[in-house]
Amino acid sequence: MPVVTMRQLLDSGVHFGHQTRRWNPKMKRFIFTERNGIYIIDLQQSLSYIDRAYEFVKETV
Repeated sequence: MPVVTMRQLLDSGVHFGHQTRRWNPKMKRFIFTERNGIYIIDLQQSLSYIDRAYEFVKETV
């Protein structure tokens, strides 16, 4: 069972990033698209990294 679901991330608004004029080029690979002057974060990647972080913490503790 996942630690967090896609629906939970969407409901929390996690996918909203910075305004397009205030972005860090190093984050380009995590940007899904741009909408209304705001970058939308790729939640598939976010879920993957959240799961990896959870597993790391679980094994460390």
